[in-house]
Amino acid sequence: MQLRVRYGECDPQGVVFNANYFGYFDVVLTEAWRDAIGPYNDMIEEHGTDLVVAEASARYRGPARFDEVLDLKWRITALGSTSMSTRIDVSVEGRPVVEGNMRHVFIDPATKAKKEMPEEIRRAFEPYALEAARP
Repeated sequence: MQLRVRYGECDPQGVVFNANYFGYFDVVLTEAWRDAIGPYNDMIEEHGTDLVVAEASARYRGPARFDEVLDLKWRITALGSTSMSTRIDVSVEGRPVVEGNMRHVFIDPATKAKKEMPEEIRRAFEPYALEAARP
């Protein structure tokens, strides 16, 4: 997907403030969820689960500036029984900007305890994991 850098997302040096990349990661996850499964807000009601961040990291490779278009490539790197790990590559016109990694854990919405990933979600995300495994 693509996102355009807004003025308010930049720091005094004129580049995207580092913490904003985690917001971008959240947007791309929400859109991938919508593409694979449906509206993200239906997760609790339709699938009886919720998703929380267990780990997040970013490796900064270069700057992005106001009004540049970010290309975000999201893929699943591991699909566990209660969690999934993803990689997000951010670039501008082919120039690497950020390499992000996240691990999300599925939880019971009422108890907040870790739970098995619902089978319908696993099936919907398997093509994303298979695509990432291809050379």
